[in-house]
Amino acid sequence: MTDHGAPWVLGVDSGGSGVRFALRRTEPGSRAETIASKEPVRTGPAGIDAGHLLDQLLAAAQELRLRTGADEIAAVAVGAAGMATLGDALRAELPSALARHLGARSLALAADAVTAYAGALGQRAGAVVAAGTGMIALGTDLGTWRRADGWGHLLGDAGGGAWIGRAGLDAALREHDGRPGGSPALLARLKAVFGAPGELPGLLYPRDDRPAVLASFAPEVAGCAAADPVAAGILGDAARHIAESAAAVCPPGIGEPPQVALTGGLFKLGEPLLVPLRAEFERRLPHARTVEAAGDPLDGSLLVAAALAGGELRLPRDPRMLWIANGVTDHDRVSAKTDQDS
Repeated sequence: MTDHGAPWVLGVDSGGSGVRFALRRTEPGSRAETIASKEPVRTGPAGIDAGHLLDQLLAAAQELRLRTGADEIAAVAVGAAGMATLGDALRAELPSALARHLGARSLALAADAVTAYAGALGQRAGAVVAAGTGMIALGTDLGTWRRADGWGHLLGDAGGGAWIGRAGLDAALREHDGRPGGSPALLARLKAVFGAPGELPGLLYPRDDRPAVLASFAPEVAGCAAADPVAAGILGDAARHIAESAAAVCPPGIGEPPQVALTGGLFKLGEPLLVPLRAEFERRLPHARTVEAAGDPLDGSLLVAAALAGGELRLPRDPRMLWIANGVTDHDRVSAKTDQDS
Protein backbone atom coordinates (compact mmCIF):
# COMPACT_ATOMS: atom_id res chain seq x y z
CA MET A 1 0.00 0.00 0.00
CA THR A 2 1.27 3.52 -0.81
CA ASP A 3 0.60 6.24 1.75
CA HIS A 4 0.82 9.82 0.42
CA GLY A 5 -0.19 11.63 3.63
CA ALA A 6 1.99 13.13 6.33
CA PRO A 7 4.56 10.70 7.77
CA TRP A 8 3.65 8.35 10.57
CA VAL A 9 5.61 8.34 13.84
CA LEU A 10 5.61 5.95 16.81
CA GLY A 11 6.05 6.96 20.45
CA VAL A 12 6.91 4.56 23.26
CA ASP A 13 6.76 5.18 27.02
CA SER A 14 8.40 2.36 29.00
CA GLY A 15 8.15 2.48 32.78
CA GLY A 16 7.97 0.39 35.89
CA SER A 17 4.30 -0.47 35.50
CA GLY A 18 4.28 -1.33 31.79
CA VAL A 19 4.73 0.11 28.30
CA ARG A 20 2.52 2.44 26.27
CA PHE A 21 2.65 2.87 22.49
CA ALA A 22 1.11 5.54 20.28
CA LEU A 23 1.05 6.03 16.50
CA ARG A 24 0.00 9.20 14.69
CA ARG A 25 0.77 11.35 11.68
CA THR A 26 3.12 14.30 12.08
CA GLU A 27 0.59 16.91 10.97
CA PRO A 28 -0.75 19.19 13.75
CA GLY A 29 -3.94 17.97 15.35
CA SER A 30 -3.49 14.39 14.20
CA ARG A 31 -5.12 11.95 16.62
CA ALA A 32 -2.97 9.19 18.08
CA GLU A 33 -3.97 5.54 18.31
CA THR A 34 -2.63 3.96 21.51
CA ILE A 35 -1.98 0.54 23.01
CA ALA A 36 -0.83 -0.25 26.55
CA SER A 37 0.92 -3.31 27.96
CA LYS A 38 0.98 -4.01 31.68
CA GLU A 39 4.19 -6.03 31.30
CA PRO A 40 7.25 -3.91 32.17
CA VAL A 41 10.34 -4.39 30.03
CA ARG A 42 12.83 -6.63 31.81
CA THR A 43 16.21 -5.45 32.99
CA GLY A 44 19.22 -7.60 33.79
CA PRO A 45 22.99 -7.47 34.23
CA ALA A 46 23.35 -6.13 30.68
CA GLY A 47 20.73 -3.41 31.23
CA ILE A 48 17.34 -3.01 29.59
CA ASP A 49 16.42 -6.18 27.68
CA ALA A 50 16.40 -5.01 24.06
CA GLY A 51 14.78 -8.21 22.78
CA HIS A 52 11.91 -7.97 25.26
CA LEU A 53 11.23 -4.35 24.36
CA LEU A 54 11.49 -5.08 20.64
CA ASP A 55 9.03 -7.98 20.86
CA GLN A 56 6.44 -5.76 22.55
CA LEU A 57 7.13 -2.82 20.26
CA LEU A 58 6.77 -4.77 17.02
CA ALA A 59 3.57 -6.46 18.15
CA ALA A 60 2.09 -3.10 19.19
CA ALA A 61 3.23 -1.43 15.96
CA GLN A 62 1.60 -4.15 13.88
CA GLU A 63 -1.72 -3.71 15.69
CA LEU A 64 -1.55 0.08 15.42
CA ARG A 65 -0.75 -0.10 11.70
CA LEU A 66 -3.72 -2.36 11.15
CA ARG A 67 -5.98 0.11 12.97
CA THR A 68 -4.71 3.17 11.13
CA GLY A 69 -3.70 1.84 7.72
CA ALA A 70 -0.21 3.23 8.27
CA ASP A 71 2.46 2.00 5.89
CA GLU A 72 6.03 3.04 6.62
CA ILE A 73 6.84 4.62 9.99
CA ALA A 74 9.25 7.51 9.55
CA ALA A 75 10.57 7.82 13.10
CA VAL A 76 10.34 6.12 16.48
CA ALA A 77 11.03 7.68 19.88
CA VAL A 78 11.42 5.49 22.96
CA GLY A 79 11.39 7.01 26.43
CA ALA A 80 12.47 4.53 29.09
CA ALA A 81 13.25 4.52 32.77
CA GLY A 82 16.95 3.72 33.20
CA MET A 83 17.90 4.63 29.63
CA ALA A 84 20.82 6.80 30.74
CA THR A 85 22.67 3.99 32.48
CA LEU A 86 20.99 0.80 31.24
CA GLY A 87 20.33 1.51 27.57
CA ASP A 88 23.48 0.22 25.83
CA ALA A 89 21.75 -2.83 24.35
CA LEU A 90 18.92 -0.67 23.00
CA ARG A 91 21.40 1.65 21.32
CA ALA A 92 23.17 -1.32 19.78
CA GLU A 93 20.18 -3.32 18.55
CA LEU A 94 17.13 -1.13 17.95
CA PRO A 95 18.15 1.10 15.00
CA SER A 96 18.70 -1.69 12.49
CA ALA A 97 15.83 -3.81 13.86
CA LEU A 98 13.30 -0.98 13.53
CA ALA A 99 14.59 -0.13 10.07
CA ARG A 100 14.15 -3.76 8.96
CA HIS A 101 10.72 -4.30 10.43
CA LEU A 102 9.08 -0.86 10.30
CA GLY A 103 11.08 1.06 7.72
CA ALA A 104 11.94 3.63 10.39
CA ARG A 105 14.79 5.84 9.22
CA SER A 106 15.24 7.67 12.53
CA LEU A 107 15.22 6.58 16.15
CA ALA A 108 15.42 8.53 19.40
CA LEU A 109 16.24 6.77 22.66
CA ALA A 110 15.53 9.05 25.59
CA ALA A 111 15.58 8.95 29.34
CA ASP A 112 12.03 9.01 30.67
CA ALA A 113 12.75 12.41 32.22
CA VAL A 114 13.43 13.77 28.72
CA THR A 115 10.12 12.55 27.31
CA ALA A 116 8.39 13.89 30.44
CA TYR A 117 10.06 17.23 29.69
CA ALA A 118 9.02 17.17 26.03
CA GLY A 119 5.46 16.25 26.93
CA ALA A 120 5.25 19.00 29.53
CA LEU A 121 7.03 21.92 27.82
CA GLY A 122 7.69 20.86 24.23
CA GLN A 123 10.88 22.19 22.68
CA ARG A 124 11.35 25.35 24.74
CA ALA A 125 13.92 26.18 27.40
CA GLY A 126 12.80 25.68 30.98
CA ALA A 127 12.59 23.04 33.68
CA VAL A 128 10.34 20.13 34.52
CA VAL A 129 9.88 18.31 37.81
CA ALA A 130 8.70 14.74 37.27
CA ALA A 131 7.53 13.26 40.55
CA GLY A 132 5.71 10.09 41.38
CA THR A 133 7.24 7.32 43.45
CA GLY A 134 10.58 9.01 42.73
CA MET A 135 11.54 12.58 41.89
CA ILE A 136 13.79 14.09 39.25
CA ALA A 137 14.19 17.61 37.92
CA LEU A 138 15.42 18.29 34.39
CA GLY A 139 16.17 21.60 32.77
CA THR A 140 17.66 22.87 29.53
CA ASP A 141 18.64 26.10 27.80
CA LEU A 142 18.40 24.08 24.54
CA GLY A 143 22.18 23.76 24.60
CA THR A 144 22.69 21.20 27.35
CA TRP A 145 20.64 19.23 29.86
CA ARG A 146 20.86 19.82 33.61
CA ARG A 147 19.60 17.14 35.95
CA ALA A 148 19.01 17.14 39.70
CA ASP A 149 18.21 14.11 41.86
CA GLY A 150 16.50 11.05 40.42
CA TRP A 151 19.00 8.89 42.32
CA GLY A 152 16.46 6.36 43.60
CA HIS A 153 14.83 5.90 46.96
CA LEU A 154 18.02 4.82 48.76
CA LEU A 155 20.23 7.68 47.57
CA GLY A 156 17.82 10.49 46.80
CA ASP A 157 14.45 11.16 45.15
CA ALA A 158 14.00 13.71 47.93
CA GLY A 159 10.44 14.95 48.09
CA GLY A 160 9.03 12.12 45.97
CA GLY A 161 6.31 9.69 46.93
CA ALA A 162 8.59 7.08 48.48
CA TRP A 163 10.41 9.81 50.41
CA ILE A 164 7.15 11.20 51.80
CA GLY A 165 5.81 7.75 52.61
CA ARG A 166 8.99 6.73 54.41
CA ALA A 167 9.02 9.95 56.44
CA GLY A 168 5.40 9.35 57.40
CA LEU A 169 6.10 5.78 58.49
CA ASP A 170 9.13 6.97 60.44
CA ALA A 171 6.93 9.45 62.34
CA ALA A 172 4.38 6.71 62.99
CA LEU A 173 7.02 4.34 64.37
CA ARG A 174 8.47 7.12 66.52
CA GLU A 175 5.05 7.52 68.11
CA HIS A 176 4.82 3.77 68.57
CA ASP A 177 8.22 3.72 70.31
CA GLY A 178 7.69 6.86 72.38
CA ARG A 179 10.52 8.73 70.63
CA PRO A 180 10.39 12.47 69.83
CA GLY A 181 8.91 13.50 66.50
CA GLY A 182 6.10 10.97 66.52
CA SER A 183 2.59 11.38 65.17
CA PRO A 184 -0.47 9.68 66.68
CA ALA A 185 -2.43 10.37 63.52
CA LEU A 186 0.16 8.71 61.28
CA LEU A 187 0.47 5.76 63.66
CA ALA A 188 -3.28 5.25 63.38
CA ARG A 189 -3.01 5.30 59.59
CA LEU A 190 -0.08 2.84 59.64
CA LYS A 191 -2.19 0.39 61.65
CA ALA A 192 -5.15 0.86 59.30
CA VAL A 193 -3.07 0.29 56.16
CA PHE A 194 -0.42 -2.23 57.21
CA GLY A 195 -1.58 -3.71 60.52
CA ALA A 196 0.56 -4.02 63.63
CA PRO A 197 3.69 -1.84 63.53
CA GLY A 198 5.89 -4.78 64.48
CA GLU A 199 4.85 -6.57 61.29
CA LEU A 200 5.88 -3.75 58.97
CA PRO A 201 9.55 -4.76 58.44
CA GLY A 202 8.51 -8.24 57.40
CA LEU A 203 5.95 -6.83 55.00
CA LEU A 204 8.33 -4.31 53.48
CA TYR A 205 11.92 -5.54 53.36
CA PRO A 206 11.48 -8.77 51.34
CA ARG A 207 9.56 -7.01 48.54
CA ASP A 208 11.06 -5.99 45.21
CA ASP A 209 8.65 -3.04 44.96
CA ARG A 210 9.68 -1.36 48.21
CA PRO A 211 9.65 2.17 46.73
CA ALA A 212 6.06 1.71 45.56
CA VAL A 213 5.00 0.36 48.96
CA LEU A 214 6.58 3.35 50.69
CA ALA A 215 4.95 5.72 48.21
CA SER A 216 1.55 4.15 48.89
CA PHE A 217 1.65 5.81 52.31
CA ALA A 218 2.16 9.32 50.89
CA PRO A 219 -1.61 9.93 50.43
CA GLU A 220 -2.06 9.02 54.11
CA VAL A 221 0.44 11.73 55.05
CA ALA A 222 -1.42 14.23 52.86
CA GLY A 223 -4.73 13.20 54.39
CA CYS A 224 -3.45 13.92 57.89
CA ALA A 225 -1.73 17.21 57.10
CA ALA A 226 -4.65 19.56 57.79
CA ALA A 227 -4.88 18.49 61.44
CA ASP A 228 -1.43 17.05 62.16
CA PRO A 229 1.61 19.35 62.31
CA VAL A 230 4.04 16.44 61.87
CA ALA A 231 2.40 15.38 58.59
CA ALA A 232 2.23 19.00 57.45
CA GLY A 233 5.92 19.37 58.27
CA ILE A 234 6.79 16.33 56.14
CA LEU A 235 5.00 17.84 53.14
CA GLY A 236 6.67 21.18 53.79
CA ASP A 237 10.07 19.47 53.72
CA ALA A 238 9.10 17.62 50.54
CA ALA A 239 8.14 20.91 48.91
CA ARG A 240 11.50 22.40 49.88
CA HIS A 241 13.40 19.48 48.35
CA ILE A 242 11.38 19.63 45.12
CA ALA A 243 11.91 23.39 44.78
CA GLU A 244 15.64 23.02 45.47
CA SER A 245 15.94 20.50 42.64
CA ALA A 246 13.92 22.70 40.28
CA ALA A 247 16.10 25.70 41.12
CA ALA A 248 19.26 23.67 40.49
CA VAL A 249 18.27 22.92 36.87
CA CYS A 250 16.28 26.01 35.87
CA PRO A 251 18.21 27.74 33.07
CA PRO A 252 19.32 31.33 33.70
CA GLY A 253 19.66 34.07 31.12
CA ILE A 254 17.37 32.76 28.37
CA GLY A 255 15.88 36.18 27.64
CA GLU A 256 12.47 35.54 29.18
CA PRO A 257 11.09 34.14 32.44
CA PRO A 258 11.74 30.38 32.29
CA GLN A 259 8.76 28.07 32.49
CA VAL A 260 8.71 25.36 35.15
CA ALA A 261 6.21 22.52 34.78
CA LEU A 262 5.17 19.89 37.28
CA THR A 263 4.27 16.45 36.01
CA GLY A 264 3.61 13.08 37.61
CA GLY A 265 1.23 11.42 40.00
CA LEU A 266 2.71 12.93 43.17
CA PHE A 267 1.01 16.24 42.52
CA LYS A 268 -2.37 14.55 42.77
CA LEU A 269 -1.82 14.83 46.54
CA GLY A 270 -3.29 18.27 45.98
CA GLU A 271 -3.23 21.33 48.18
CA PRO A 272 -1.47 19.78 51.21
CA LEU A 273 1.63 19.55 48.98
CA LEU A 274 0.92 22.28 46.43
CA VAL A 275 0.41 25.10 48.96
CA PRO A 276 3.89 24.77 50.51
CA LEU A 277 5.35 24.03 47.07
CA ARG A 278 4.01 27.29 45.64
CA ALA A 279 5.54 29.15 48.57
CA GLU A 280 8.92 27.45 48.06
CA PHE A 281 8.88 28.20 44.34
CA GLU A 282 8.09 31.84 45.03
CA ARG A 283 11.04 31.99 47.41
CA ARG A 284 13.60 30.04 45.36
CA LEU A 285 12.47 30.74 41.78
CA PRO A 286 10.81 34.15 41.83
CA HIS A 287 11.90 34.82 38.24
CA ALA A 288 10.28 31.65 36.86
CA ARG A 289 6.71 31.01 35.76
CA THR A 290 5.07 27.80 36.93
CA VAL A 291 2.82 26.26 34.27
CA GLU A 292 0.69 23.18 33.88
CA ALA A 293 2.24 20.33 31.94
CA ALA A 294 0.86 20.29 28.40
CA GLY A 295 1.06 16.50 28.16
CA ASP A 296 2.56 13.33 29.58
CA PRO A 297 5.69 11.30 28.66
CA LEU A 298 3.90 9.42 25.87
CA ASP A 299 2.94 12.76 24.34
CA GLY A 300 6.59 13.71 24.72
CA SER A 301 7.74 10.62 22.86
CA LEU A 302 5.41 11.43 19.98
CA LEU A 303 6.62 15.03 19.92
CA VAL A 304 10.26 13.93 19.76
CA ALA A 305 9.48 11.40 17.00
CA ALA A 306 7.58 13.99 14.95
CA ALA A 307 10.34 16.58 15.35
CA LEU A 308 12.91 13.98 14.35
CA ALA A 309 10.93 12.96 11.26
CA GLY A 310 10.63 16.59 10.19
CA GLY A 311 14.25 17.53 10.90
CA GLU A 312 13.06 19.99 13.56
CA LEU A 313 14.41 18.47 16.79
CA ARG A 314 15.73 21.33 18.95
CA LEU A 315 16.12 19.52 22.26
CA PRO A 316 19.79 18.87 23.07
CA ARG A 317 21.26 15.59 21.92
CA ASP A 318 23.18 13.72 24.56
CA PRO A 319 24.60 10.16 24.51
CA ARG A 320 22.78 9.29 27.74
CA MET A 321 19.77 11.58 27.84
CA LEU A 322 18.66 11.88 24.18
CA TRP A 323 20.49 9.62 21.72
CA ILE A 324 19.63 9.79 18.02
CA ALA A 325 20.20 7.29 15.20
CA ASN A 326 19.47 8.80 11.78
CA GLY A 327 19.44 6.92 8.48
CA VAL A 328 19.50 3.22 7.64
CA THR A 329 21.65 1.13 5.37
CA ASP A 330 20.56 0.05 1.91
CA HIS A 331 20.29 -3.49 3.26
CA ASP A 332 17.94 -2.28 5.97
CA ARG A 333 15.74 -0.48 3.44
CA VAL A 334 15.48 -3.57 1.28
CA SER A 335 14.72 -5.74 4.32
CA ALA A 336 12.06 -3.28 5.53
CA LYS A 337 10.37 -3.24 2.11
CA THR A 338 10.44 -7.04 1.97
CA ASP A 339 8.87 -7.30 5.45
CA GLN A 340 6.08 -4.89 4.49
CA ASP A 341 5.31 -6.64 1.20
CA SER A 342 5.24 -10.13 2.70
